[in-house]
Amino acid sequence: MAARGILMPLHVHTKTTASPTMVMIPSFISRLRKVSCARRARFFCSHGLAEIDMSNYREKFAQKMAMAGLKPHHHIAMAVSGGPDSIALCILVAGWKSNNFDAVADRRSKFIDGLLAIVVDHGLRKESAEEANLVYRRITDMGIKCEVARCEWLDGRPKLGHLQEAARNKRYQTLQNICIQLQIGILLTAHHADDQICQAGYKKWVEDPTNRSPLYARNRIRMSLFNLSSSVFNAELQAVISACRRTRLHVDNVCHLLLNQAVTIMPHGYAVIDLGNLHAREVKDIYLAKFAALVLQFISQRHRPVRGNASKLLLSYLRTFPCKTCLTVAGCYLCPAPGSKGTKVLVCCSVNSSLHPTMKLFPGCSYARENCFATSELEQIITESEAYLNRFLPDASSVPFLDMTSSESVLTEAKRCGILSHSTHRSIVSLQMEETDSFKSKAEYISDVSKDDVRSSGATLRQLFYPGQVGYYMNRFVLDWKASNTVSCNASCTNEVVAVKELGAEGQCSCSSCITGNQVFVEVRHMIDTDWIYLSNLSKKTDMGGSRPPSHPSVKTEQLTGKTMDYAVLSAREALVSLKSIPVAARRAMPVLVNAKGVLLSIPSIGFSCCPHLMVSAVFNPRIPLGGGYSSFL
Repeated sequence: MAARGILMPLHVHTKTTASPTMVMIPSFISRLRKVSCARRARFFCSHGLAEIDMSNYREKFAQKMAMAGLKPHHHIAMAVSGGPDSIALCILVAGWKSNNFDAVADRRSKFIDGLLAIVVDHGLRKESAEEANLVYRRITDMGIKCEVARCEWLDGRPKLGHLQEAARNKRYQTLQNICIQLQIGILLTAHHADDQICQAGYKKWVEDPTNRSPLYARNRIRMSLFNLSSSVFNAELQAVISACRRTRLHVDNVCHLLLNQAVTIMPHGYAVIDLGNLHAREVKDIYLAKFAALVLQFISQRHRPVRGNASKLLLSYLRTFPCKTCLTVAGCYLCPAPGSKGTKVLVCCSVNSSLHPTMKLFPGCSYARENCFATSELEQIITESEAYLNRFLPDASSVPFLDMTSSESVLTEAKRCGILSHSTHRSIVSLQMEETDSFKSKAEYISDVSKDDVRSSGATLRQLFYPGQVGYYMNRFVLDWKASNTVSCNASCTNEVVAVKELGAEGQCSCSSCITGNQVFVEVRHMIDTDWIYLSNLSKKTDMGGSRPPSHPSVKTEQLTGKTMDYAVLSAREALVSLKSIPVAARRAMPVLVNAKGVLLSIPSIGFSCCPHLMVSAVFNPRIPLGGGYSSFL
């Protein structure tokens, strides 16, 4: 069983270098005798075996948790499907937190402190709700608090070709939403080698029948490997996996150093890569490819692998020194940094990508107002994890596969090094060729919904935002609209006396620029060039008091009257000063607020507001931290 975990993102760190806030739990694989599962109807499984000694599991699991910097007193959430992997995780974590593996079954009357199991019902099978409720009962009987989250597919059920990927994305979005709302900073997931961990704990589990469907490549490969299984084959396959893990650990460590030394994350949502620093180091392709992917995934918040032609284009671009051209790839726009003469590159989120604007609200947690997670605690976890792992980091001379460029070359090198025998190498290559031919000859069912269009609950093209709400815009900026009767002015207003209208009972503004009908709300979109023109025209107003604002180039003119106009003019002048320091490419990914008629009301990232009552803040705090992501584990 291999446990993996995610540390949720913290508040924004305004540092000159990037600092990952992700700790993953290293692989924990048990090698025990295989026991076939006597399957029952509906795939509810259990075993009646002789007692298995748990001491070995207990010791190894405690070691891996220590490697991750985790301690029993930390608040932890677990992703639980009800399968043997997550049931094993529940047994191990519950016993580890209570410091007594035999005490779990006796704690039905009281939940284990600081531990939550989250069951995600994807709603893609008619039996899923019943199975989720069954898992809920079993987990609570173990003394673990449990919550079931039901998924809604507002854009339609994903088709077979992308069903597993869409379900996985939806599952992690749901898990993160719950962790954010409940202020839990650590999420654990798991996978297993065999089912003996569960067997030792005498626990039942649920088998998802889609995991055995031959429609999906991963299932076909899993079943083929099972048919090839032998003691020699398994041992050699595990040896290759261990060698790859050492390589990945080494590569991750090098990338971590590069992120700290060659990347600056800017508070307005873009990154600056120091090409001169990278060029001087003569970085290997395997390091540079992973490094670049981490930066682009962080800025775009599109956590998919950068592969194929996209990876080749990116590597070629970063190898060119000095940089003289621009590139759009993997949801990002790259260009030479102004004034750097091509020695530095800007990485900005591309607003022209196929992703639709999304606004995901936090119903239970004022994310930007309060420190939802214990910052010092998570930083301590990261520090201890890094200190532990640094003692075991291999140097480049002992790491295999660093110069390999494909899975075929990895297998060939493993054979050359004696990790794989000729027969095992031949079996794996044969399986690989068979699956490749199958993929080329008959495409799997293709979804009529683009992968980029599979959006989470609440995501629509029209993003409405109301007073008192807090949410993520494009998973990048935390927007917070404070419904308050307190008026704050920009620094440029400090010497001006700005009289404002009375606020409503809930601290809401009633001026014509903010109100639409009987409701106060705004729409959220990214910044466009006409917003700059609007600010420029507004800042040039000199007839203060009762004058009309300039017409926005794309909408009808709206009325700002009296001292509200005075405030808007002063705010626009200060905003222009701030905008001049932000590259044009980065401005276009910043969130802005407009009313129902499209009139610009606020650019919260730079403090512009047309009205002193419209108190909205925007903080660049990406949902997945730099160096994080769902597929990153040791």
